[in-house]
Amino acid sequence: MEIELEKISIKQLVANYQDNEEAGVIGFDGLLNIRPPYQREFVYSDKQREAVINTVIRGFPLNMMYWAVTENGFEIIDGQQRTVSICQFIDGVYSYNNRYFHNLQKDEQDAILDYELTVYKCSGTDSEKLDWFRTINIAGEKLTEQELRNAVYSGSWTSDVKRYFSKTQCAAYQLADKYMSGSPIRQDYLETAISWVNEGDIDGYMAKHQHDPNATPLWLYFQTVINWVTATFPKYRKEMKGIAWGVLYNRHKTDSLDPRTLEAEIIQLMSDDEVTKKKGIYEYLLTRDEKHLSIRAFTDSQKRTLYERQKGVCPACTEHFELKQMEADHITPWSQGGKTDLKNGQMLCRDCNRRKSNK
Repeated sequence: MEIELEKISIKQLVANYQDNEEAGVIGFDGLLNIRPPYQREFVYSDKQREAVINTVIRGFPLNMMYWAVTENGFEIIDGQQRTVSICQFIDGVYSYNNRYFHNLQKDEQDAILDYELTVYKCSGTDSEKLDWFRTINIAGEKLTEQELRNAVYSGSWTSDVKRYFSKTQCAAYQLADKYMSGSPIRQDYLETAISWVNEGDIDGYMAKHQHDPNATPLWLYFQTVINWVTATFPKYRKEMKGIAWGVLYNRHKTDSLDPRTLEAEIIQLMSDDEVTKKKGIYEYLLTRDEKHLSIRAFTDSQKRTLYERQKGVCPACTEHFELKQMEADHITPWSQGGKTDLKNGQMLCRDCNRRKSNK
């Protein structure tokens, strides 16, 4: 990797600046690719981008930027957010202190345009540039793990998959926002979809498909998952947001499931005070594992009352134990209508409680 230090004025940077959205963002008289395929969308808040302009106006130094040398010019390795902030201000996209760039006096405009940025121009192989990108991206608005993966596995597949999963109002957002957690532009949707389709091995999937011409198979899979969810659980509830639906689909897509029967159970479980984790109802209905429901536990006060009532004796083995050696147990299980109250509680030693739980 060869690195050359150069000072670039803002006037040079913004020359022929263009934001063509899907087609990309360019500057530096068309020679600088400001948003390469592996780069993220603009994520700075208003406060963050105004901080960039404040730094420039006051003549303070901005952190150094890194450009990779390409066959046709340069592409930004690090500094995209600051670069876009500067270019958008000069282009009149937003104001600073209620003044747009065109509202400034000429001497104020010239001071900004003459401001010099510290740029390192890096030459090397693609893998070297991407490794460097991963190394230097440790400050500021840090990349997420998926954004780093997009850099490492950049290629035709990554470029295509962004239109489905990584844009504001992208297709995945339109289809499944109420079922997904996170943000498309921070790559949360993409990371989740890949994890679902490849059993958690995100890097393996991206390495395998890096040079595929398109990401259609992943998009079709994602649609299939969401369609299965809406068909299996037609009535939407807020608890359905953020569930690992792809994992459940992979394991239960061939199960014989009746939506009407499931809905009747959901209504009952939602109104059951013993169920403290309502979000777990959906996974419980597919697995029938009560751990997903977090059935209400006995309080420390109730445990003490039960212990004193039994005089520290385990009713199963009739041995005496200290309180810390015992565990609260529902005499009649929740699945058989048992409640979490003193009438239905007892303290068992750990071994007896384990044996009862394993029956």
